Amino acid sequence: MRGAVIHAPGDVRFETLDDPKIIQPTDAVIRTVSTCVCGSDLWPYRGAEPIGDPHPMGHEYVGIVEEVGSEVTHVRPGQFVVGSFATSDNTCVNCRNGWQSSCLSREFMSTCQAEYVRIPNAHGTLVATDEHPDAEMVPSLLAVSDVMGTGWYAALAAEVKPGSTAVVVGDGAVGLCGVIAAKELGAERIIAMSRHESRQKLALEFGATDIISERGEEGIARVKDLTGGIGADSVLECVGTAESMRQALHSTRPGGNVGFVGVPHEVSIDGQELFFSQVGLRGGPAPVRRYLPDLIDRVLSGRINPGKVFDLTLPLDQVAEGYKAMDERRAIKTLLKP
Repeated sequence: MRGAVIHAPGDVRFETLDDPKIIQPTDAVIRTVSTCVCGSDLWPYRGAEPIGDPHPMGHEYVGIVEEVGSEVTHVRPGQFVVGSFATSDNTCVNCRNGWQSSCLSREFMSTCQAEYVRIPNAHGTLVATDEHPDAEMVPSLLAVSDVMGTGWYAALAAEVKPGSTAVVVGDGAVGLCGVIAAKELGAERIIAMSRHESRQKLALEFGATDIISERGEEGIARVKDLTGGIGADSVLECVGTAESMRQALHSTRPGGNVGFVGVPHEVSIDGQELFFSQVGLRGGPAPVRRYLPDLIDRVLSGRINPGKVFDLTLPLDQVAEGYKAMDERRAIKTLLKP
């Protein structure tokens, strides 16, 4: 088969790779229907994370089951499935508590920008749809495998409630899906922090009521202006930088909550400052598997359409251009079709 391999910053190639095989009885192999480039993939692409030896890339996927191990009984060959970037057995104590991204058998997916993918812990990770979805549904189901599930977790971690005010820091795919989540969870006012016109328009379409283009202290001041000088009830941090975390914490009212899902890079939090802010803070890798059945239903019923975050579609063999377009902010998110 063929798939994406990163060799160095800015150097992603489409190469011949070994075909995936069943290794453990809980594995499955799927034929990829769609995959994509994630904002977090840009960290190594930009040289902000070490690459080491050349290795495959990608952690978002939907596909058709080709083969299953002997212990995989709830999905079968021929079914269309959605999974998570963090695999889980869905039976350990952490999974039973709803934290599948901390499963005791967890493996993070990292080979999904390819024609075929081995799914570890397939018995607890994959969710099959009743029928093969129509083509127009596939982008939104692909979004559910990471960015929609992650945006949903950000909103839940920030304790978005009906009638509340929510701020979303970050206008990438996760942040935009966070706007959808805040809307679905009943926020009355949703303030999207964005400096890019195309992303502002999509945020408004998804349910944002206000747009703030300023950053840093000016952005914090604008949030305070819009919230009676107090700050927001809930803030979704969807970037992962020191600046975005500071902006999130200082945009939250005392007693409010920050949900942070941007993978942290050089982020440090002053304990005394957090102590006196009286702001709650929770985050981490989203337990997407917990939300899959609900989010799949919302997509198939037409209630949400997170697939709109894909504003560039390319054949899989043009994956390098997909990275470049996102790096240069010519695309919010690139969908790849084998």
